[in-house]
This record gives sequence, C-alpha cells and structure tokens, in this order.
Amino acid sequence: MKRLAADTAELVALAEAGRYPELETRARAMLLRHPTFAAAHTALAMARFANGLERNVAACRRAIALDPTRGRPHQDLGLALVGLGRREEALASLGRAVELDPGLTDAHIHLGDALRALGRVQEAATSYRRALDLRPEDAELHAKLGEALLAGWRSDEAAASCRRALELNPDHVDAHYTLGNALLDLSRWEEAEACYRRVLERQPQHAEAANNLGCTLRLQRRGVEAAACARRALKIKPTLAASHLLLAELHADAGRFVEAEASFKRALAIDPGAAPAWAGLVAVRKMTAVDTDWLAGAERVLANGIEVRHEVPLRYAMGKYFDDLQEFERAFDHYRRANDLAKSCRAPHDRELLTRDVGILIDSYDADWVRRVQSTATSTRPVFIVGMPRSGTSLADQILCSHGAVAGIGEQLFWNTVSGTQDATTLGQDGGRLLHALADDYLALLAQAPAAARRVIDKLPGNFFTLGMIHAALPNARIIHLTRDSVDTCLSIYFQHFNLSHPYANDLDDLAHYYGEYRRVMKHWRALIPAQALLDVPYEGLVADPEGWSRRMVEFLGLEWDARCLDFDQTARPVQTASRWQVRQKIVGSSERWRHYERFAGPLLALREAAVDAAAVTAG
Repeated sequence: MKRLAADTAELVALAEAGRYPELETRARAMLLRHPTFAAAHTALAMARFANGLERNVAACRRAIALDPTRGRPHQDLGLALVGLGRREEALASLGRAVELDPGLTDAHIHLGDALRALGRVQEAATSYRRALDLRPEDAELHAKLGEALLAGWRSDEAAASCRRALELNPDHVDAHYTLGNALLDLSRWEEAEACYRRVLERQPQHAEAANNLGCTLRLQRRGVEAAACARRALKIKPTLAASHLLLAELHADAGRFVEAEASFKRALAIDPGAAPAWAGLVAVRKMTAVDTDWLAGAERVLANGIEVRHEVPLRYAMGKYFDDLQEFERAFDHYRRANDLAKSCRAPHDRELLTRDVGILIDSYDADWVRRVQSTATSTRPVFIVGMPRSGTSLADQILCSHGAVAGIGEQLFWNTVSGTQDATTLGQDGGRLLHALADDYLALLAQAPAAARRVIDKLPGNFFTLGMIHAALPNARIIHLTRDSVDTCLSIYFQHFNLSHPYANDLDDLAHYYGEYRRVMKHWRALIPAQALLDVPYEGLVADPEGWSRRMVEFLGLEWDARCLDFDQTARPVQTASRWQVRQKIVGSSERWRHYERFAGPLLALREAAVDAAAVTAG
C-alpha cells in the first residue's frame, strides 16, 4: 500500500509539472507491475491527451511560422494551450487570432472563456459581446454573457442576457439557473424560486439549483423547506460547500451560532477558497487577537483572486475583523475598498432624483389628501417599525416580539411594491377605493401570523418613505420610528454589505445626502401623523434604559407589560437581518462609535452639525 501511495504521489507531481512524456512512461511502467492500478490508468489517459495537445501546439506553431497573418492557426494554438492549462499563453494566442481575423466567432468565444477562467469577467463579457455581434441569435452565447455579467455583479444586465437566451431556447438550463442567481441578487425571491424549479424540472440532479432554491426559500422565511433543499443538494453532491453555507445561515438565523460556525468550517474543509464561508465566520461572533488563522485564510483567498461578488463581502468581513480588534485604520481601509468595489458594479445613487421624489412625496401626501381618502379600516393589529437601516429597528423588533401578544412577519415589501406602481393621485381616485382595497389585502397578509397575536410587526426600515400611504390605509396602525446618531447610523451602513437595492450605501457623500432626505420626509410625517400613531424611539435611549423604553413601546401598542421583553436575547425566532447576532446578546451600547473613525467620516460630520443647529432653533 505504501508503494502504491508513493507511486500515486509521483504521478500527481509529474502531471502538475506538465511533464507529460515522463508521466506516460512512468504510468506504463507501473501498469506492468500493477495492471489494475487506477491512478496509473488515469495518468496514462491524461498523458496521451496532453501529448496529443502538445503535438497540436507544435503543428500550430509550424503553421504560424509559415504564415503568421492568418487568424485560424492562432485560434487553434490557443485552444490547445487552454487544454494544457496554459491560460496566459492561450490568451495571447486567442487575442492575436481575433486581432488578425475579427470575424472568427469561435475565437472570441474561447477568448471569453479563458478570460472568465482567470477571473477577468469584464473582459470576458466584452469578448462574448463581440461574438454576439457576429452570431446574435446564439442562445448559448447570451447565456455565457449572462454568467460573465453576473460574476461581475451586474445582475440587472445578467438577467436581461439570460432572458434573451431563453427567448431563443426556452429549455436552456444554464440560462434558467443564471437568471435565478441574478434575481436572487436583486431580492426578487419568488421569481428566483420559479427559475430554480424550472431547472430542477429539467435536471432533477442539479445540486446547485436545489441548494439555491433553498436560499430563496430561506429569504422568504421558509426555513424548514430551505433546510430540506440543502440536504437534497448534499445527497446529490456531498462535496457541495454551498449547501453547508446555507445550513450555516439557517443556524445563524435561529441563533444557533456554534452550529453555524461548525457548518461554515465544514464548507471550508471542502473548499478552502470559499469566500462566503470566511465572511460568514466573522458574522456569528466577535473576533479576537487569537483568530490569526482566520485572517491568514481570508488573505490567502484574496491573494488567489476571486470574483468581485465574493470579494466585496469578504472585504466587509475583514473590516469587521479589524474593527473587533480595534485596529480602526486597517478596518476602514477594508471597508473603503469593499464599498469602492460595490460602487463600481451598480448604478449610481441619483441625488437629484431622490430630492425631487421626496419633494413630490411631501407635496402629494398632505393632510387634505389624508382626510379625503382615509380608509375605514379599524384594525389595530398592524405595527410598523421604521427608520434608517442600522438604526436599531431589529433590536426594537426583537424586544417587542418577545411579548406574548406580539408576532413578527419580517420585512415585507408590500408597501414598497405599491409605491412603485401607485401614487397619491391614483390612490385618491374613486374616494380612495383602491386604498381601501390595499388595506384589505395587507390585513390578509397579516393572517400568516399566529391568530393569538394581537399586534403583528412589519419591520421594513424603508417603509418610512410610505408612511403617508400606510397611515391613510390603516389609520389605527402603530408606527415606531427608531432614531440614532446620524454619523453612527451612516457609518454602520457603510460598514455593512447591503444588496443592490441600496445604491447610496457605498459613498459617504451619497449617505449624507440620503440621510438628509430621510430627515426631511420624517419631519413631514411627524406633522401629518397624530402622536398616538407615531412614536420616536432613540436608539441611544433604548440602550441606556432598556426597560424604560421597552415599557413605553409596549404601552404605545396598547398592551400590558410582559417581562419577557427584557429577556429578548433568549427569544427563539428566526432573524435574518444583519443584526441577528447582536439581538441575541444582552444590550451593549455602541453609541458614538463614530469617534473611532472621525478622521475618515468627512461629509457625515456635517449631519451632526445640522442636527445641533436644528435643536438650538427648536429650543430657542
């Protein structure tokens, strides 16, 4: 056995060194001694294939020497070099091929494939586009382009390419799969779910689709089904690291952080280069100076080169690692690099458009509009927790959902979706009939909560934009608005990996602008919505006096006090927000965290000055 192990190691070394003639000779010699030696049979096949490619390389070089101006021999040389794993040389040959003969469609395609394999996804997309100029009705090419765009985190464009591929070939499995991945990036979970189910209808053994179906179900708060998908994927492909990642996220959602860490490590045992696993480990506990192995592993992954969609969350994780160690300059360097990368992959924040839209919102949803269209819905069941992201909304939600008469339904996109298709004018037609219907639809949505729950919380922070609509539709709903120091809030957003729906989050100037518009719209709602329907809760106050502010929130909801609200960290319920670890800990304040980063905060500091000036005017 020891001899066979040594022989196997020798064959592997020869193969990795590309010494194929020697590999063939040694494999033949070993087979004379051990005719059934599987490793030698594999090595012999590899050597024969490689030797054939080497002969192709020689032939192509001879053809090029005879006539260096023809593109086709350069293309064939590139393909042979790709087969031998010599990708950098292959790139030069394929690039020369398309330079000499731009009409060589296959050369553009193979160049794109080689670039994609080296992680140069933007250049790969360019090559696929050039091939599509020559072959526009090729479904396979549209699908390849979609994959390259998705790898570059251009999810909208990737989805469009995949849809075009499916127009040309409705049964293209890879296009369905990549479209699902793009929609998952875009938080269009139900559409992504449908894509993965189409893949599995056509290829039931597609482990990656089974796993990603689980990812969409998890985000739809269907944890049991999600776990079943992960197990199904592992049954098909036991070495699928992504399924251990999904199980880790499900453990973390449920507050089982030890189990989550173990699952992340199982993923890394399968694939040490799995960037999401390295990033996930940082999110489930506080890092310390002894976690040098984590830092070394993460740095190795970055040094080897990874797709931008994976580099971004890993950079955020490295920022948190150094923040936990209180090495604030190194932390900010990684946060800045994460945000710069993210910003390069998404549409820019349009400040003028946001300012205009907020102005329209304020002018349209005024007191007269509310009086004219207000619904007759009397339900006191709906509760909305709103505020800027990272302002304490998850903490307030966890405290209140620890109350025996309160249930949470996560972050519902209902009113966000409505606001994308309806405005004050359309909602005000026919005496507000549409608004009344929306109230009924929303109350039906709350039926997913336990019947015993007297109050049901919808915790979508961004609902602060739609409070006029919400109050008119559900006048007896209660709204809890979390406030937090402006610089702490904005830096916490800047330090967090958000999805593509937060384009303002990656630039400090954009954050300052967005926060200013948030202040403007909340000032309008406070003047419009009665005090008995809207309660401002300061995060800093909640941290300093948890019981006092928890009692005020419970009283505001019209409920009797429940002492379990003080033991919120023990409440067993899925939490999927970025604060899922923090809300399972006893309250430890992070007020004025921004002072550690004051020298980097730049445009955010003006927000504090504006708040101080406003307070002085009010006091005066």
